[in-house]
Amino acid sequence: MGEVAEKADELGRKADQSDWIDHAVRAGLVAYGVVHLIVAWLAAQLALGDKSESASNAGALHSLAEQPMGAFLVWLVAIGMLLLVAWRLLEFATGYRDESDDKKKWRKRAGSLGKAVIYGALAWSAIKTAAGDGSSGGTDSTTAKLMGLPGGQLIVGAVALGVIAYGISLIIRGWTEKFTEHLDAQGQSGKDGSTYVLFGKIGYIAKGIAIMIVGGLFAYAAITHKAKKSGGLDQALQTVLEQPFGVPMLLAIALGIACYGLFCFARARHLDR
Repeated sequence: MGEVAEKADELGRKADQSDWIDHAVRAGLVAYGVVHLIVAWLAAQLALGDKSESASNAGALHSLAEQPMGAFLVWLVAIGMLLLVAWRLLEFATGYRDESDDKKKWRKRAGSLGKAVIYGALAWSAIKTAAGDGSSGGTDSTTAKLMGLPGGQLIVGAVALGVIAYGISLIIRGWTEKFTEHLDAQGQSGKDGSTYVLFGKIGYIAKGIAIMIVGGLFAYAAITHKAKKSGGLDQALQTVLEQPFGVPMLLAIALGIACYGLFCFARARHLDR
């Protein structure tokens, strides 16, 4: 058993260091960036009064599917997301070997697994959309099912705390510019590097704020036991729009999400895993 584990670890190390992983990650990041740019566009349209599409990942995929060769493009997004899933699962299984602190290493591996789940959900949504079975609907039915389970309110509350914590982590990552560890030296230097860092900083903070609002909706649903009060990104942005100065705030978030999408392109070009 020891030899098998050693061999598996060695194969994982070789796979993690191979060039094809870099190519796969770059392709996935470009697809991820495209989705964020479309979400940003839909959010801006929502702020300007157009509610014909959902300003969410699912809505972005629907919007992309309606373009010429749309189904083909959505399939490309699905493939890109699956490549990111494979990368994160590889990180979870064999990554962070150089980390001396075991707790920190497993925390990072858990983070990779969580990201694999996020990319996997987007991949599944893209596959359903490309196959003509997608939906741009919200998450209230899922929340209702969770509410119906024993301890359902606690489960939804735990989901809310997890989502809020993730949003806070993105804001901290953006504010401290910790995301620059994903860019090589060239991607951090000169005027281009300064622009990439600015895109990343604005993008991470804006995305973190939007995700925190999503978590807040889940928390409110858990407290009030009303599943329809929960929601995904689309409902979170709609909530922003309903506040005083909602239009400029929503436009600012849309700009931030677009910056995140542009940072994904920069990261793909100057990848440093």
